[in-house]
Amino acid sequence: MTEKKNIRCQIYCQKGKKIDAEVSLDTGIYEKDGIRLEVKDKVIDGCRFGEIRLGMKNESCRENCNLRMEKPIRVYIPMEECPEKITAMYLFNEWWTRPAFVSGFQDIPDFTQVAFFKYKDRFACFVPMVGQEFKTYMVSGTETEISLEMTAYLGGQKEIAEPLYLLAEGSSLTEAVHKAFVWLADHKGIRLKEKRRVPEMFSYLGWCSWDAFYREVSEEKIRQKAEELKEKNVPVKWMIIDDGWMSVQDELLCDFAPDKEKFPNGFKDMIKDIKAKGDIRWFGVWHALGGYWGGILKGSSLDHKEQPYLYRTVNGKLIPSPQTGERFYRDWYSELRQEEIDFVKVDGQSAVPYYFENSLPVAEAARGMNEALESGASYMDGAIINCMGMAMESILARPTSAVSRNSDDFVPNRENGFAEHLLQNAYNAVYHNELYCCDWDMFWTKHEDSIKHSLLRAISGGPVYFSDKIGDTEPEVLKPLMYRDGRILMMERAAKPTEDCIFSNPAESGVLKLHNVAAWGQNGKGGGIAVYNLTGQKQIYSFKPVDIPDIEISDEYWVYDYFNKKVFHLDRNESYEGILEEDGFTWFVILPKRKTGSCLGLLHKYAGFTAVESIQENDDSLSAVIRESGELGWISDRKPEKVMAGAFDITEKVQKEGYLYSVQLMESSSKTVLTVIW
Repeated sequence: MTEKKNIRCQIYCQKGKKIDAEVSLDTGIYEKDGIRLEVKDKVIDGCRFGEIRLGMKNESCRENCNLRMEKPIRVYIPMEECPEKITAMYLFNEWWTRPAFVSGFQDIPDFTQVAFFKYKDRFACFVPMVGQEFKTYMVSGTETEISLEMTAYLGGQKEIAEPLYLLAEGSSLTEAVHKAFVWLADHKGIRLKEKRRVPEMFSYLGWCSWDAFYREVSEEKIRQKAEELKEKNVPVKWMIIDDGWMSVQDELLCDFAPDKEKFPNGFKDMIKDIKAKGDIRWFGVWHALGGYWGGILKGSSLDHKEQPYLYRTVNGKLIPSPQTGERFYRDWYSELRQEEIDFVKVDGQSAVPYYFENSLPVAEAARGMNEALESGASYMDGAIINCMGMAMESILARPTSAVSRNSDDFVPNRENGFAEHLLQNAYNAVYHNELYCCDWDMFWTKHEDSIKHSLLRAISGGPVYFSDKIGDTEPEVLKPLMYRDGRILMMERAAKPTEDCIFSNPAESGVLKLHNVAAWGQNGKGGGIAVYNLTGQKQIYSFKPVDIPDIEISDEYWVYDYFNKKVFHLDRNESYEGILEEDGFTWFVILPKRKTGSCLGLLHKYAGFTAVESIQENDDSLSAVIRESGELGWISDRKPEKVMAGAFDITEKVQKEGYLYSVQLMESSSKTVLTVIW
């Protein structure tokens, strides 16, 4: 805190009354005219933590003027040092965040819920807090003050005792963000990502009905799509029946059962038939957090049946109760399980403020709704895709569910849609991945940006699913993402921007570089950097192996240019420079340089190095177990004398280009032992 400025507060009350208060930095307290305000800043577990207390004197049996519903509190926090650069992650609508690249506190957008700061000698992560009732977010401040607004979406309150903000610092942004969210997870009693269990189905390729049919989904169409996937030998293992399957009236849910016109026999027989004829093992359905978009239809049979577990809001909505709604979801999911449904995708999760405004405090309602949902989902073994839920009161309210959407929808025909989709996913992952396995949404394989999307999903570290219309699926676009059985070559975490991209707008500066890592062999860790040109002109780019903070440490690295099939090597801090054509993209696999050679695994997969299960090295040989057979590759500056695939000598089949050696074997699901002898 600076010694020159006090903390300024603006308190907005009912009847248009406004109170300006300054809190002394010496005492942290303001007292005047029946108002007692206290703002404290302390250090807890290495993080700066701010909290606020407010008490307003009320008179008995008289009308009082307490806090208004909308934005009742604004606080200006003076900062002793201003960052050089700021990236503000703000809610651009109710559901999702995106980055704003700003130079000062005065440029921070409204509804910013995480901000990254770059100083000369350190980085910081600033998180406006969610309390028991109120949520806080950043808004435009001044040159030297951070400005915070608080709201509970509930009017008439006279007392507040809530956390206000969290500030964590580190020598890198990665360190600062991780430090902040470890603190938040402990404070909120929720799990970090590594302690959440990703349901098994999301390790495999999936398909969703949304962009194929939108709300015009039906049993006939689902059967036709499943038949197409079988005929094209696309190993989809799970399908989502998205919006359009439910019994609804005027955006309100009438019944747990599927719409009788679209699914006259329910789901069970259809699902059993599809599973019997092909490789699909799991089916999921979509629904909104409130049942359907507007909630439950009053007076319906569902209303009467589930009445004890529903909540009637002051604005007339009927939705699952934050207090007793667990039974609502349990009843629903029990019926869905009988229909052979295995998991759910839940949308509209950040609608909590609009469901409950002036009924329940937003933080309390979000916590209750998410806990009820997750408890009810025990019937699905906890298998949920959380969606439309990046408001912080939702992010910090889910105790255990593992998968969460990381961006706005993929919209096939949106102008400049890929660049915006990439931008949101990349920067949201910087903080969202601390708690969740990030879902980068579906895509079309028959699309002008299909290869861009395919690579993006390969490095995303999350579920991979597509949504082509009947007849449109292009198997070749999917093959680099998966094994023959449909299992995804999934990387370790979400892909994130390199640190030199975090604080600059790639649509203006030229390129966005994303990095990720994954296990390589039994003890190693490889990685990669994808580069996307988001402008309409050629761009120069550069990267270093050290740009991947969690790659295995080595003095030298091999770099495999995936699309150009070329290899070069770099020292850890050595820079490579390249040029991308307008709207171009590329992908580099980066592996520690071994003394004999480095096995690339499956060359026709984006993350083919993750197929290398184990590596044994001697002075004159390398032996690698690779999960499948196909086009295999390794990198070495030594020409081999002999190459074996299992017990077979394949030396004559080996192709060489520079440091890259490759051999084309028959594609099969069998493991292959590749032995190279020098």
